[in-house]
Amino acid sequence: MSQKVAVLGTGKIGEALLSGMIRAGWAPADLLVTARRPERAEELRARYGVTPVGNAEAAKTADTLILTVKPQDMGALLDELAPHVPAERLVISGAAGIPTSFFEERLAEGTPVVRVMTNTPALVDEAMSVISAGSHATVEHVAHAEEIFGAVGKTLRVPESQQDACTALSGSGPAYFFYLVEAMTDAGILLGLPRDKAHDLIVQSAIGAAVMLRDSGEHPVKLRENVTSPAGTTINAIRELENHGVRAALIAALEAARDRSRELASGKKD
Repeated sequence: MSQKVAVLGTGKIGEALLSGMIRAGWAPADLLVTARRPERAEELRARYGVTPVGNAEAAKTADTLILTVKPQDMGALLDELAPHVPAERLVISGAAGIPTSFFEERLAEGTPVVRVMTNTPALVDEAMSVISAGSHATVEHVAHAEEIFGAVGKTLRVPESQQDACTALSGSGPAYFFYLVEAMTDAGILLGLPRDKAHDLIVQSAIGAAVMLRDSGEHPVKLRENVTSPAGTTINAIRELENHGVRAALIAALEAARDRSRELASGKKD
């Protein structure tokens, strides 16, 4: 872990990654950060003991660059970095929808690029990070990306052709669960429960269900059937979900997210 790693554009996800890496054993002295606002950079220095630098200095100094800026800002960042990034420098992109070819075309010939789609549970070390190699990235480069993002959760290697689908499922996935909890909380209030009690009931049920899915090895259909008694409350609720097309709506929503990821890759902003 003596290699220097720079996180460029250190927002919430970048900060979560930094803190996770430090807990996993990286020395703060080996971690560089860049931020648009000087006060943000100083905040990170005070909180974690990392070193704030400019983008050009990060490109020259670090062994690995992790780019966590918004997709619409990535082109400008690469224009700034390109003169300073040597061909052997590992570049890891955390931007949704942008293919590794976008980076390879703008950086020195042969630059290894790894694409990672993580999600906001990185803030609590429960991220799902999906990793794909660019055309010049080796197995060792991918393993290094796994080591970094493994500090904040689970990692999974996929071909880059599957990244847009993964963005739809896990990259945007937490928002779907938050949306569902919001709707169920409103339902609990409608049924006569105070908001705080409805919230606690739903959140703990969600945590328990997730742990069962992760640890039991059972198919979700089997787990659902275990709760679904003949002529009981659950089957009546499931019937209404099916009557209202919830399954079809979820499929359509995920397809829309995948399609937007493809549009981002093609440069479409609106």
